[in-house]
Amino acid sequence: MKFDAIKEKNNIVKFIKDYYNKHNLGGAVIGISGGKDSGVVAALLVEALGKDNVIGFTLPCHSKDEDRNDAKLVSDYYGFKLYNFDLTNIFDSFKKELVNMGSYDEFQTKNSDINLKPRLRMSTLYYMAALFSSLNNKTYLVAGTSNKSELFVGYFTKGGDSVHDISAIADFTVEEVIKIGEVLKVPEVVLYKKPADGLSTLSDEDKLGVSYKDIANYMVDPKGVNEEVGNKIKKMHDNNQHKFNIPTYRR
Repeated sequence: MKFDAIKEKNNIVKFIKDYYNKHNLGGAVIGISGGKDSGVVAALLVEALGKDNVIGFTLPCHSKDEDRNDAKLVSDYYGFKLYNFDLTNIFDSFKKELVNMGSYDEFQTKNSDINLKPRLRMSTLYYMAALFSSLNNKTYLVAGTSNKSELFVGYFTKGGDSVHDISAIADFTVEEVIKIGEVLKVPEVVLYKKPADGLSTLSDEDKLGVSYKDIANYMVDPKGVNEEVGNKIKKMHDNNQHKFNIPTYRR
């Protein structure tokens, strides 16, 4: 079945409006990374809530200036307020405290360092959501920006970008998100930018070892991709199930 991007865009906007009306909510806070996912979600929020009810944040942490510039393209185009809140010094202070525990090399702390950044960012977004809720006397939610392809293989940080209050594109693959973005006229330099997390020097697909197209094909038919690629995708999917479910003992 052909993907109807206009229909899905309208459905998402209705979903956001209905949820906000039902729960008497006021606005949304979103991290704007300069990539397609946050650009598309920001555009959806603006259409659903109005630009005055959307607040974006760039949250650099040893990041590239290019990402902040691309984030500004999005905020300028859709007209919502964008703040820059630099987390670099906070990250560095955290690392200095680590010295009190002992001496660790970069290889040993690499994974911890990469995942600390999205956790600091999400803490900041929740702080800002509470702050603007107080300032404007209406409730702000933190918007999630993960897509279906990332979620399927567990490509997100538990306690970081996995934490949010409303999710607009979690049921759409990377290719579908781009098509929705085209309907919303997300700036092309952002929409077609090679996906990267901004936390390392590698692209998303380099880190995953598979393409997003392969992930999308695998979700439709696991036998529709190369066996080696399929095994990689299955392994990532299976090994990351702990990110979705917290084992809880019941009496």
